[in-house]
Amino acid sequence: MPEPVPSAAPNLFSYRPRDPLEVLATVFGHSAFRGQQEEVVRHVVAGGDAVVLFPTGAGKSVTYQVPAICRPGVAIVVSPLIALMRDQVEALRQAGVAAAALNSSLAPDEAREVRRALMAGELDLLYVAPERLTTQGFAEMLRGVDIALFAIDEAHCVSQWGHDFRPEYRDLARITELFPGVPRMALTATADPATRDDIIERLQLGEARVFATSFDRPNISYAIVERDNARKQLLSFLSRHKGNSGIVYCLSRAKVEDIANWLNREGIRALPYHAGMPAAERGANQDAFLKEEGLCLVATVAFGMGIDKPDVRYVAHLDLPSSIEAYYQETGRAGRDGLPAEAWMSYGMADVVQRRRMIEEGNAPDEVKRVELGKLNALLGLCETAECRRRAILSHFGEQHAGNCGNCDTCLSPVDTWDGTDAAVKALAAVYRTGQRFGAGHVIDVLMGKETEKVTRFGHGKLQVFGVGKDIDSKTWSSVVRQLTAAGYIVVDHANHGALTLSEAARPVFKGEKKVTLRRDRPKKAADVRRSLANAVVLPEGTQLLFDALKAVRLRLAREQGVPPYVVFHDATLRAMATAKPASIAEMMNLPGVGKAKLERYGEAFLRELQRHE
Repeated sequence: MPEPVPSAAPNLFSYRPRDPLEVLATVFGHSAFRGQQEEVVRHVVAGGDAVVLFPTGAGKSVTYQVPAICRPGVAIVVSPLIALMRDQVEALRQAGVAAAALNSSLAPDEAREVRRALMAGELDLLYVAPERLTTQGFAEMLRGVDIALFAIDEAHCVSQWGHDFRPEYRDLARITELFPGVPRMALTATADPATRDDIIERLQLGEARVFATSFDRPNISYAIVERDNARKQLLSFLSRHKGNSGIVYCLSRAKVEDIANWLNREGIRALPYHAGMPAAERGANQDAFLKEEGLCLVATVAFGMGIDKPDVRYVAHLDLPSSIEAYYQETGRAGRDGLPAEAWMSYGMADVVQRRRMIEEGNAPDEVKRVELGKLNALLGLCETAECRRRAILSHFGEQHAGNCGNCDTCLSPVDTWDGTDAAVKALAAVYRTGQRFGAGHVIDVLMGKETEKVTRFGHGKLQVFGVGKDIDSKTWSSVVRQLTAAGYIVVDHANHGALTLSEAARPVFKGEKKVTLRRDRPKKAADVRRSLANAVVLPEGTQLLFDALKAVRLRLAREQGVPPYVVFHDATLRAMATAKPASIAEMMNLPGVGKAKLERYGEAFLRELQRHE
């Protein structure tokens, strides 16, 4: 349970600092803002509205947390998940900031204490769910409170074109009417141009200043592989991450349980997480992931939004996500500390069929289904591209990138391409001649001239296309069909048991008016030829033992308080501490991430450990 808010706010300042740079240094322990952070902060401190589009790890939270401390009153932060609220509040309290959350996880007496502290003006930030903010009772209570600003986090949830649409977010537009003149912020790390426009319209932020920075996460290495033996491929990937924390995403709850059990049998400590688990077990597993090091969490997408654990070194997908936005957000949970991390995914045609069936059989309006299918096709295009993965991802977000990033599989080990026009024509013809009624397996059997029971039963051995593809093996034909589907020439008819049908885009290929270039699948022996970048950060010679000792101190302090180690200090702070070896509390204050509150709380413990290693 979250701690009750103290009757006296745990703010260590005898006065309320107003200068953003002073707040950044004394509270958060940083000497300078990054990128556009300072522009956003000063704009909001001055009373302006803002739409903040920063990638994960670029410091979105700072852009509303610093103004919340600088401006008089309390900042109301809208957050979609209790776990996210809890993590943010704990991190702020560790920094000496008066923060609290009001949500359904609080006991009645805890909730009453939060309300009392709110009404007494003792809070700098209050985190609430969108459902609570828009209730009449809560809105009436806020009328008696001095409000510094409203910050709507994970704002893509407001858009029906976004990948985490939450209908209750739509009501947040009422903030403008209920609290005119109070600065409003909408923040997200995952929004394509259509979603961004929708956020601005839905939240009535047409007059707000938009702050957008590059969505590139250069510290993340991307790799997407064709599924061969998924478990063997995953083990090979995880072998590079012994001792690292990471996430493995699966589509179904049953698969999450199965993979977690299997990984434990393989000697990899893993815990499952999905919405079907008892709440207590699910919460315990999430806490273990946040507080322990070297743990693998196997999860559905029910896990992760807003998770602040900075030292996640890898994110693996065993199933295809729903869109590039979802993929970007899920992989963005790796490397939030800016250190090297890896994103790895295996996929196959079965993923595409399953995802499309989920969309077609869903309850969404037809317009939304069309958008979701378009997003899925864009993701499949990312999987099948022979070009730079980073360039394809950023292009989806409306950002130009020159390619050749040197940190994705297609750049580190370029994929061969070939003129697949003739093969494409044969495949499209086979789909057409068999009546557009059969799945990929049967179409490929026809192309290869296989006398199967189904071929005989339907008389397809007599077709002109029967056996025209004997010169190509079945694995390559599977790749051809997959890429033609990704390119939109072939469409999977889920209402007809996954039958392949032709789209209008196939016509110019048939007529010889369009050339088709295909990527050549990697041979099995070359499935993983990239260098591992996850452990590329090397400490100066002679400092590794000290770094490990400082981590042990951090773990002890964290366990004493029941908090994740990273809320004490990030790895980056401990690396700087091990390298600089400060000899006094005053020198320690110069380290990144060491603010006044943390220095007073932890400085002596770390200083003693440093002196032991002199």
